[in-house]
Amino acid sequence: MSSDTKCENPSCSCDPCSCANCVCGVARLGDLERRVMEILWKEPNQELTGRDVADVFPESAYTTVATVLDRLVRKGLVRRRMVRGSIHFTAIGTQGAYTAVLMREALSAGDDPESALVRFTETLSTSEAAILRKSLGSRAGKAS
Repeated sequence: MSSDTKCENPSCSCDPCSCANCVCGVARLGDLERRVMEILWKEPNQELTGRDVADVFPESAYTTVATVLDRLVRKGLVRRRMVRGSIHFTAIGTQGAYTAVLMREALSAGDDPESALVRFTETLSTSEAAILRKSLGSRAGKAS
């Protein structure tokens, strides 16, 4: 990243940012990691073997997918379990929960979360705003 380019990562701790692809302070998934997680999130109650996952990505070697699964286990996003000599993997949590954690991290990155929230709501579509209103309304009802 050149010094005249503004880093878009709100958690960047570099001054100025000199990272080619800034990952400061934010849990990010690489492209293949994200695609593997999408497969696991689609089958939340089903354990898949490394071969099951690798078969979805014929362009990637089995060992590459196995390495990605191991990284996801270390990141705490995937559970690994031995079943009759075969390793099975399943996602820990949902895609929605993971996204919420990333959103929370981004919100806490700055010193003005109120402005960030206001700006975020200005970017929502009408249907997204309706979902947010409904969720906040049900949360307010539970607090009573």
